[in-house]
Amino acid sequence: MNMAVGVLALQGSFNEHIAALRRLGVKGVEIRKPEELDNVSSLIIPGGESTTMAKLAELHNLFPALREFVKLGKPVWGTCAGLIFLANKAYGQKTGGQELIGGIDCTVHRNYFGSQLQSFEAELSVPVVVSKEGGPETFRGIFIRAPAVLEVGPEVEVLAEYPVPSTNVLYSSSGVQIQEENGVPENKVIVALKQGNLLATAFHPELTADTRWHSYFLKMASEAGEGTSSSIVPVSGNLSYEEKQRIDLPIYQ
Repeated sequence: MNMAVGVLALQGSFNEHIAALRRLGVKGVEIRKPEELDNVSSLIIPGGESTTMAKLAELHNLFPALREFVKLGKPVWGTCAGLIFLANKAYGQKTGGQELIGGIDCTVHRNYFGSQLQSFEAELSVPVVVSKEGGPETFRGIFIRAPAVLEVGPEVEVLAEYPVPSTNVLYSSSGVQIQEENGVPENKVIVALKQGNLLATAFHPELTADTRWHSYFLKMASEAGEGTSSSIVPVSGNLSYEEKQRIDLPIYQ
């Protein structure tokens, strides 16, 4: 049976992800209820307000189904708030008590880069994605009240990092707190990572015209589905190159 790519549609930029999938000729399905996960082979958890998304997920009793989806090894990609959900540990402003899905052996600092006013764009070195998808050597990451990954386990593959001044970091690990004025373990934070069939980015690829991250994830999903009866469903009809590149929603150039 053919399966589509699910996009968690509780809140946030799920429409933009579905539009990006459409430009690649792939059908995206909005997911709001646990039983709807049975109809998709992979899942994207979009950026948004993680506290609000968590409350809505609890309301719809989605967390057990999402954890089972991850446990079964199905491909999942989390962007921004989605990264927070996929982390095994998260802390920072308003994170206390927020329920997580888990799966990636990492520690995330929510709102690491500051408030909405501290949102920014930056050119990121993404050699793994470039090696698979081609295109420019860098990817323009859009960071909107973004998290950052401060620690990862040995099974995690780091896909992108962002340099930060040491004075910007408030770091806590193993009971040792390092305040802004003190030294920090390193001058970079992780903003994209992969562990098994789980992918996470602190930035928003869905808000750009560059679909390489979506293509990268689709290839992950296809590889995970090899040897099974499931495959990714194309959108109706055969899209031309121009149609695939068409911008369906307002996005950053």
